Amino acid sequence: MINNLIFVVNSFFQIYFWLILVRCLLSFIPSIDWYKQPFMGIKDATDLYLNLFRRLIPPVGGIDFSPIVAIILLQVLNYVIIYILFLFK
Repeated sequence: MINNLIFVVNSFFQIYFWLILVRCLLSFIPSIDWYKQPFMGIKDATDLYLNLFRRLIPPVGGIDFSPIVAIILLQVLNYVIIYILFLFK
């Protein structure tokens, strides 16, 4: 049962990681209309988390480093939660 929970938690974090990565890569394409699907769904799902870091880390020279910090923290949180679940195994 714990193995299934670990799998679900890890899958959720990995999917969210890929959503953030896709969001960052799509931001380099200026012709994307962020108000059309599926782009609006990706933007809505990721900006809630990314905006937490954008408030703390200002852009440097026009480059936004907040997604890098957000991804690193997301991965650390993933490992911590999985480690805690392994302890209950």
